[in-house]
Amino acid sequence: MSMPEFDSIIIGSGQAAPSLAAGLAQRGETVALVEGDRLGGTCVNTGCTPTKTLRKSARVAHLARRAADFGVATGEVEVDFPAAMARMRARSDTAREGLTSWLEGTEGITLVHGWGRFDGREVDGRFRVTVGDQVLLARQVYLNTGTRPFLPPVPGIDTITPLDNASLLALAERPDHLIVVGGSYIGLELGQIFRRLGSQVTILHRADRLAEREDADVSGIIADIMRSEGIDLRLNASLGSVGKSMRGVLVTLEDSTELSGSHILFATGRVPNTDALNLASVGLAADKRGYIATDAQLKTDVPGIWALGDINRRGAFTHTAYHDHEIVLAHRDGLTDLHQWQGADARVTTYAMFTDPPLGRVGLSKAEAQALVAKGQRILISDMPMDRVSRAKEEGETTGLIRLIVDAESERFLGATVFGFAGDEIIATLTNFMATGASYRMMQQALPIHPTVAEFFPTILAGLKPLEAADG
Repeated sequence: MSMPEFDSIIIGSGQAAPSLAAGLAQRGETVALVEGDRLGGTCVNTGCTPTKTLRKSARVAHLARRAADFGVATGEVEVDFPAAMARMRARSDTAREGLTSWLEGTEGITLVHGWGRFDGREVDGRFRVTVGDQVLLARQVYLNTGTRPFLPPVPGIDTITPLDNASLLALAERPDHLIVVGGSYIGLELGQIFRRLGSQVTILHRADRLAEREDADVSGIIADIMRSEGIDLRLNASLGSVGKSMRGVLVTLEDSTELSGSHILFATGRVPNTDALNLASVGLAADKRGYIATDAQLKTDVPGIWALGDINRRGAFTHTAYHDHEIVLAHRDGLTDLHQWQGADARVTTYAMFTDPPLGRVGLSKAEAQALVAKGQRILISDMPMDRVSRAKEEGETTGLIRLIVDAESERFLGATVFGFAGDEIIATLTNFMATGASYRMMQQALPIHPTVAEFFPTILAGLKPLEAADG
């Protein structure tokens, strides 16, 4: 059995891994990048890249149906589902091929195809990682194995063919009636996409409002958008059982309500891919849900092992995984005195929900800020509905709102919501500004470009008022 040795081994090729491998190689290390499936992980293959490509097809279809609103005559709009799916797959394939070519062409990186797992340590402390019948040795191991869809133990699920985000995107034919279990980010994004591509869509959500992590008024707007596009929303809907039907699948809710559809998508969360890593062999433990604890530098409890990306539970987003690798390299280079590289504990969570219109978020929500007010913190808040924003009116995209939250004492931003036209892009203005720690007055006094959505930030900030604690 061969035992090649490297300076570092990276298991998994999600968003953190390729750039980390290249960064380590550029610093003179030999690196083995181990991947058991397709390079690029979820983002490139079944997440960001394909879904945002398909979202564009869905948005074009939606705008074409609205063409008369803009003085354009189109006639009946038809979606070529196979062509839309082919475009999506081509984009994903191109991204993966480019990634593969880059890694293969980078000196110092060896791609190892297969499932990697720990197999203890050598006497001198080097970690053993087995990949098939091969054993790799290194003193440093970085884990970037990501997550997979969680399939709930619903009675009868073994009698049907349930879909997850990956298998949904592998369909050759458009679902006639897609039942989506889960009304949070993934379920809402995919539900809207397939509705716009021509499927009948029903979304089942066990809570009393969609995307309940968001503020209640934001959840309400999301629900209005979905209903306006013909999506059937069933809130407070808990699954009792599933089974086959003449149409494909029969769903029975706990209140005995039945509905049938052609396909069922479970968007019910994700679980970390750590169960097959044999962590115990090197003295590393995951929590009961499979996540691996790290410090702010992404180091685990075992010296020489780091955990990056979704598995460290520090942000289940592609961009946080990428930022993880930047933190690792910065600390390797001794750049700990720079604020942005102080570690994962110092960063502010930011993300987007890629519905149409999109939702951009950073920092605190209004509800989270109200909880601080209840503890005595003075906080300012200002909202503006998107239908008061000139650019949104001109684009015919007036759904949503902008919400800015500021600490009254320090005058620093604590959070923001940009829900509406280009919200997924505009939120970066606030995310980047928050990273500077500057007073909101700097933004209020800055010169904006007209006509844009972001030009209204100074106007919104001029309307800041004290936030009151939530009732009760």
